[in-house]
Amino acid sequence: MRATYITLLLVFIGSFSFAQSNYFKMSYGFGGGVNKSYTDVYKGSFGYTAYGVFDYHITPFVTIGLEGQYGMVQGGNIETDPHNRQFVNKYTSITANVKLMLGEIVDYDKSEFLYNIRGLYLGLGIGVINNNITDIVRYKPSWAQYDPGYGPFPGVDKSLNMAVPLNFGFNYFINDGYGYMRYIININAQSNFTFGEGLDGYNDSSTKFKNYSPDVYNSYTIGFKYMLGRIKSYRKTL
Repeated sequence: MRATYITLLLVFIGSFSFAQSNYFKMSYGFGGGVNKSYTDVYKGSFGYTAYGVFDYHITPFVTIGLEGQYGMVQGGNIETDPHNRQFVNKYTSITANVKLMLGEIVDYDKSEFLYNIRGLYLGLGIGVINNNITDIVRYKPSWAQYDPGYGPFPGVDKSLNMAVPLNFGFNYFINDGYGYMRYIININAQSNFTFGEGLDGYNDSSTKFKNYSPDVYNSYTIGFKYMLGRIKSYRKTL
């Protein structure tokens, strides 16, 4: 009986340790937050961003995935902007992203602090943004202080541009009842560089207006992810 008990105990401990060193290979999630634009218009404004994401986990701390976004980017103000410009863009986008978390490159087993921040990550992506300008000032109003009635400001209301997102964020992992990493609370800051003149709908000559850098919108979001799929082993204890 004693030998049987010891054998069963060792099997239980070994099985538990094995479970702690395994992870699910996929995850999906959703979230939302606010964004702010930095474009050719003098001052950006706050808008909103909603997203859905699907990731493949090469390791628990290295992912590649797809992210789709829908939101509103806006900027300017017809009354306060120096050129009386303003715009509203109801955009959609899809990007492919790779993310590297701190847990992949540090030995967090020996430090409680490193263990707690192992979900800190950087990411880079590439994709496209579909711009849909729903409100824009193409002609200066008659009461404008300078060049009243000037226009039209060149540009298009609908366009497709390349987008490059840069991500900095944190994943907080929550285990399920079996000890697997199953749920993730995500906090993310993302800078989206768009190449083209579609984000704000203005394509003015740089000889008349400052127009030297890509149009950018930064988003600040919080979201939730669920891990699923086949199980894969990992070299570190999770």
